[in-house]
Amino acid sequence: MKNLLTLTLAFLVFFSCSNQEVEPIKQTKPIPANFQTAYFAAGCFWCVEAVFESVKGVNEAISGYSGGVIKNPTYEQICTGRLRHAESVKVIYDPSVVSYATLVDVFFNSHNPATLNQQGPDKGPQYRSIAFYQTNAEKVILEKKINQLKVQNVFPRITTEVKAFDVFYEAEAYHQNYERNHPNNGYVQAVSLPRLNAFKEKMPEVLK
Repeated sequence: MKNLLTLTLAFLVFFSCSNQEVEPIKQTKPIPANFQTAYFAAGCFWCVEAVFESVKGVNEAISGYSGGVIKNPTYEQICTGRLRHAESVKVIYDPSVVSYATLVDVFFNSHNPATLNQQGPDKGPQYRSIAFYQTNAEKVILEKKINQLKVQNVFPRITTEVKAFDVFYEAEAYHQNYERNHPNNGYVQAVSLPRLNAFKEKMPEVLK
């Protein structure tokens, strides 16, 4: 059993989000009129993107980088963990269909906010949990949700950063819709899809 566990962990590390390397290509996407944006970081952005794109009212989720100290970072730079940027997701949503508060619920129901600088097999500050607020109203919603989780003792601790949004750098094109475009990828099969399915079981009422 111990040997099986060791092999499983080795498999996950080998197929971790940071081990997939392809030539980077930058891209930019326009935001539809009357839609709003929200920004979250919760581990590998392939997983986070897939979760939010499964939610009713979400037009698109875009993988990128936020929360760090340099402009226009590359994936290779992010993977060092020294730049303070986190793998983040820009959620473009229709506020007449889904509220920001619901997106916050999706965020906390789709990752483990108690693990510092880690989600699953992915370790490092680039995989830390952050919710970026753009308005005071969003900050209040985030803080209220965290306090609620603490009172309910849902997690042993909350390591999620609540941080004012500054700038979002869109990730290379090959990262976008990665789970959808690479369903047979080892990391997707071992980590992304189980994480997505676990979220769907928790919040079936918000799914498309």
